[in-house]
Amino acid sequence: MRGVWTTGAVRTAEEAVLAKTAPGALMRRAAHGVALHVTRLLDQHTGGVAGRRVVLLVGAGNNGGDALWAGAFLRRRSVGVTAVLLAPERAHAEGLAALRRAGGRVGTPEDVDFADLVVDGIVGLSARGPLRPDAAAVVSRVRAPVVAVDLPSGVDPDTGAVEGPAVTADVTVTFGAYKPVHYLAGARCGAVHLIDLGLDLAKPVFEVLGAAEVAAAWPVPGPEDDKFTQGVVGVVAGSETYPGAAVLAVGAAVLATSGLTRYAGSAADEVRRRWPEVVATGSVGDAGRVQAWVAGPGMGTGKASRDVLAHVLDAGLPTCVDADGITLLARYPDLWDARDPDAPLLLTPHDREFARIAEPHGIELGADRVAAAKSLAAELDVTVLLKGHATVVASPDGRALVNPARSHWLATAGSGDVLSGLAGALLAAGLDPLLAGGAAAWLHVRAGEAAALGAPVPASAIVDAVPTALRGLLGAR
Repeated sequence: MRGVWTTGAVRTAEEAVLAKTAPGALMRRAAHGVALHVTRLLDQHTGGVAGRRVVLLVGAGNNGGDALWAGAFLRRRSVGVTAVLLAPERAHAEGLAALRRAGGRVGTPEDVDFADLVVDGIVGLSARGPLRPDAAAVVSRVRAPVVAVDLPSGVDPDTGAVEGPAVTADVTVTFGAYKPVHYLAGARCGAVHLIDLGLDLAKPVFEVLGAAEVAAAWPVPGPEDDKFTQGVVGVVAGSETYPGAAVLAVGAAVLATSGLTRYAGSAADEVRRRWPEVVATGSVGDAGRVQAWVAGPGMGTGKASRDVLAHVLDAGLPTCVDADGITLLARYPDLWDARDPDAPLLLTPHDREFARIAEPHGIELGADRVAAAKSLAAELDVTVLLKGHATVVASPDGRALVNPARSHWLATAGSGDVLSGLAGALLAAGLDPLLAGGAAAWLHVRAGEAAALGAPVPASAIVDAVPTALRGLLGAR
């Protein structure tokens, strides 16, 4: 599990270390790490280091100082280094002096045109908003690979929001701790490398699951297990109009574990044809015993669907509510009265569904998606899985996970139905809703990648790729 901290928390921890460290020592350590990753990227792209041309884009303050000191270290490897000073009167004096002593020079924006690699040291963690026009004009000239110092300039460090011109980096070298930008705007950051500064940090703002944590949590049958002990999940989804939602959600649940999946709804015939191992019935009352429910995908938003959702919520079992189920909760506030307050509830909205259920509570989905998901989770006493390019899972106790998408293959109709089926199966196996949502989102991304293989695919192919993704996950367990 990887912790991620706000910039405020990192700055506070840095101040404590700075008070006990020789002046300039932390900056030189950080800059040495930047120089190391610059040489690696140069070698990767150009096949060597000596004689290559690196241009430093240098802003005011310590971020620019890191870039200047990195340039001084690069000169020791016979790299040609030119600094473009975007705020000459506020350039870091010691860093600039070190670069000049090492044989680096100060140049002009035109030098960017001939660079083999560019180092982005324009702004640091305290900056907000897009690049200023003069900096944006220089960045627009960049055609070479970019190494960003701490974060790509112009991207908000705590939300990952981009509101105008900003840098897109191939590599980001950060210091002390990972910040939200590195996961909420991963496509802007490229590969992120951490330079340890020995910081003593408090509770992270969110965490990121790794393969080891997901593999350890994923249910697999043991010698004493049978189909019932592994968790029985019930799925209420689909309709005569949208039977595909049922087929997708059920299929994901079937493939996520080797227990038992039950289906209740008007798409029972289609579900049986595609998944003969499923116990499919026409109504919730006939479904039989389950340990968790999935309710919502394609089920409709009329009164009959409202009554079905009320029945599910009244059962007092862990429940994943998605799609039409979320719309029903927003349309019929009295549905909350049917819910057993002791039963875990996982909501899986996309942005528009989030707005439907959050705005009556005065919660807006702004740039800070983590804060918004946490606020709704606390307000409703539920776990919220907010889908997007970086999926946020927030529990009512303030914990949060973020799962960054590594591609855009999941942006297809029915993909969310697959995710809800995965999450429901994990709830039935007894996982905490936060972990169930996080692990489901993690595998969902890998199944999308396995299905796509570099080309767009439909959600049905993502379902079919779940076993491939699971084998890859559990093979290293």
